[in-house]
Amino acid sequence: MFISLSITKGHVKIFTMEKIINYTIDSSENGLTIEEFLRKRGYSKNLIVHLRKTDLGLTIEGKLAYTTHKLKQGEELTVKIKEDGSSENIVPSRLPLDIVYEDEDILVVNKAANMPIHPSQGNYDNTLANAAAYYFAEKGEPFVYRAINRLDRDTTGLLIIAKHMLSAAVLSFMVKERLIHREYMAIAEGRISREGTVTAPIARADGSTIERCVDFEKGDFARTHYWPVHCHETYDCTLLRLHLDTGRTHQIRVHMKYIGHPLLGDFLYNPDYRFIKRQALHSSRLDFAHPVTGKKMSFEAPLPDDMAFIL
Repeated sequence: MFISLSITKGHVKIFTMEKIINYTIDSSENGLTIEEFLRKRGYSKNLIVHLRKTDLGLTIEGKLAYTTHKLKQGEELTVKIKEDGSSENIVPSRLPLDIVYEDEDILVVNKAANMPIHPSQGNYDNTLANAAAYYFAEKGEPFVYRAINRLDRDTTGLLIIAKHMLSAAVLSFMVKERLIHREYMAIAEGRISREGTVTAPIARADGSTIERCVDFEKGDFARTHYWPVHCHETYDCTLLRLHLDTGRTHQIRVHMKYIGHPLLGDFLYNPDYRFIKRQALHSSRLDFAHPVTGKKMSFEAPLPDDMAFIL
């Protein structure tokens, strides 16, 4: 059950979101405390504290339950998540928002190029957050912006937005545990005929706030797997499929430069704009379990026009 309410007091609009979830306890969960049960499902510590403070946030058979209660097989635990407020500081902007999938818990979008994820200095109203704020304002639904996976400003492709604090907590847990499988497509300089793996630590480049580099003394562990899909002989470049074992900043861009095959159009690591005006990198596939239902989800986004044009 999902309820969205808009209550106006004077000139202030107050949004309330309520999400109710029922769990039937099975034999494998018998004897777990409610807190242990919820933590196994990805509920964060902050969310559990929030449920404790919510009126009838946790109930068994309609009666208030405490997180120390030991569950019994066959019991029905009801969780009520109630959120007030919205991301009021994010300016709604009518920007492209390519929605691949939406339900009451998550939004999966295919992000355009030249679109930052979050507002920042100099990017006040041109971000994915602004586009999402406009979309939900038009629908009259509460909106707290929670982007789960990060993409650079000029990287296109699939990205998950959580629609409430439960899906945000569970998806964040899944990111931490590497339970969200992500694949990328990229166009790298030069001809690559064999698959490979780059294992090289990444650190911040000296004297730069944004640039990264391979640094075997100060860097954090990073591993990238890649597979050639198509070599373009005329332009001397290769379309690659890539999978990351880690999620370091600029990981694909840094690793491909490190092995001598930087991405086309990369303003930091290979500023050659003959064929494309941005780094040729696209988040092409996402596989994960739905944060509330547990259902297996799989999404794909085709190559954007500027990358497809090169090939």
